[in-house]
Formats: sequence, structure tokens, C-alpha cells
Amino acid sequence: MFQTAFTLSLTQFARSLSLPERLQHSPGRNLALEGLRQRNLALDAMFYDIKVITPEEAFYISDSLAAEGAIMIVPPSGGAAISLCETVDEFVLRGGARMQALAVAGIGGSALGAAAFARNVADAIQAPVAVVVSGYGIADIITETFGGLFFFSHLKGLRPFLETLDDLAGRPKVGAQGGESAARTSLDTRTVQALLGDPRLSFHLLAGHSKGNLVLSAALHELCKQDEPRIEELARNMKIITIGARIAMPPAFTDVVDVMGEWDWFGEMNSRAFIHADRRVPHAWHHTNTDLNGHLPVTSALRDILAAAPRAAHIPAEERDLESPEKTSSTAMEMGGPLPAANPEPRSATIEEVKKAFATGTLPNPPQIEPGSPDELQPPKPH
Repeated sequence: MFQTAFTLSLTQFARSLSLPERLQHSPGRNLALEGLRQRNLALDAMFYDIKVITPEEAFYISDSLAAEGAIMIVPPSGGAAISLCETVDEFVLRGGARMQALAVAGIGGSALGAAAFARNVADAIQAPVAVVVSGYGIADIITETFGGLFFFSHLKGLRPFLETLDDLAGRPKVGAQGGESAARTSLDTRTVQALLGDPRLSFHLLAGHSKGNLVLSAALHELCKQDEPRIEELARNMKIITIGARIAMPPAFTDVVDVMGEWDWFGEMNSRAFIHADRRVPHAWHHTNTDLNGHLPVTSALRDILAAAPRAAHIPAEERDLESPEKTSSTAMEMGGPLPAANPEPRSATIEEVKKAFATGTLPNPPQIEPGSPDELQPPKPH
């Protein structure tokens, strides 16, 4: 618990240092929301495993705690530091084309909680993970008034409409800000949709927790309406794992695993009753903070799921029947996917096999940039 408390305190302290600068941009909006954002930060500290975020990373992302639509690249523990991207193009320039997993967290919507959840996923697959910040703005205050905190899956149409108020109040322009009207989808959803629809990017795993599952679902359904061929391409090689809330995904996605804690009444309230949980974690509630009893261990749960049923590269059934095992394996490796099973019966795989499957096609971390060079990572702009 000490490391969790330390990370939370450090982030709050760093956040307070940037307040004067943030008040120069939309002072009324920032003053009205700052107290609630600090509350949400504390919620994320309780619900997510924030101790996996280093002090340097917590300080780095503190300015952008509530930057809805911001994108982060989160490597596994012990690897490179977190990178914060304000636009999809910046994400691509920073190596986004090598990312094979995309995550979205829920609860408080802070960048700290999102980074912690993404690091749990990254540790499970031993590869960097992209994550989109849900943020907290005026629209969230109003939806909370209507019970949105408890019934987010049933009020999904209200928040996007109210985000127009955030734009009028001077919300920072990050993520897919100019993508389409805020009255249709919220900014975090538009950003996820932009990432999934970008032909430069190729994700093979989507992971969401709590309200993040709703964001993933809304983004995929919107993409279905606008680019059906892209949806078909994604569905061939994509695995979706939802944690803490069961939300309907488009029918094209058949490899969906819904994970629920045995004691998660909160997640049940916000889940679709007609969707049954594929896995129930014993003695687990809604939170993923391993410092607290009753947590849902994200990293080990994902490892078990991926080891039991890794996503094979898409090869037509008739081709698999005609090809030899050696040729099939070679084809799968060329496509950058994990090796297909030798027979249709499910089999167990080791953790190392899963790591290798996700590591395939992933380039090494970019070389370290010398301090003072033009390419040196600049601190994020305050939001």
C-alpha cells in the first residue's frame, strides 16, 4: 500500500504545480473541474494497480490527467518510459505502427489509471500497449447527476451530446478532436475509432475495463457504419477481452472473452444481461489493485486466457487443410500472427509461447535519444 499511496501523492503534488499554467487556458472550466478530477484520481488509485507506474512517469503524465482523447504508449514494467501523444499522427510517429494491443480503462478516467491498466496488459503480453485516456469534463458531471456512474451502459447517448459544452468551454484539442461532431460520439470514442480505422495501424488485441468496454464497443459500432471492409479486416485477427462489464460488440467479432469477478455486483449492474461471462474470477470484485483484497488480477487473468486460446493468424480453412504443418507455420509467421494450432482441439500453451506470439512483428524499442537533441521527448502540454 505504501507504493500506491506514494504514487498518488506524487501525482497530486505534480498536478498542483501545473495548476497556475492551466488556469491561463479556460480558467473557469479548470477551476470548476479540478476538485472532481482529483477525486477521480483517488478513485483510480483505488481501482487500478498504480504502483506499477514509476515516479518519473507519474510526474510526466500529471499535466494530462484529464486530457480526454490523449493517447499513451505504455511498455511493460522495467522497459522504456511511457510516451504521451496528443494526436493519432503523433502516435504513429512515435512507433504506433508497432503496437499490437489497444486498451481503454474506466472508473475515474484519469491518465494515471489508464496507464496502470495498460501496464498490466503490457506485462501480460510482454509488448507495448496503446491506451486512450477517457478524461473528465463538463459532460461527465451532468451524466453523473443522472446516475451515469452506476448506469453508464444505459446512458451512452447522453454523454456525447453534452460534450458540446466541453468544446464551448475551451477543452484542449487532443485526440481525434476534429474527426466528427461531438454530438454523435464522445472524444475518447472518436479517438479509439480513429486508431482502429487507421490503415497504418494494426491491432490484434483490444482490452477494456469497466466503462472502457463501452468506449470500445461504441467505437467499433461507429466504424461498422462508416467502413465495413475495415471492420472485416480487423475481425479476422482480433481478440477482444472485456473486464468488469459485459458490453455487446459488433457481430463480426467472434473472438470475445468477457471476464467478471465473482463478487462484482457493480459490473453486473452495468452489463448486458443477455451476455454471459466467459470467465469468472473467484473472490474478485471490480477493482484491479493488487494491494487490496478481492482484486481482479489483470496480468495473470490475461496470461491464462491468451495461453488457453491464442489468436491464430487468419488462414482460410480450405488452405489449412491442404497445406502441410510446416507451410502453415511459415505463412502465419509471415503474417505476423501467432502459430495456428496443429489440430482443432483446444490445447494449453506456455506463457513463453504467448509472449513470443505477441512479440512477433514487434520491433525493438527505439534508440535512446541524447539529451538536448532536437528529437528529445518534450513534456506534455498542460490540460
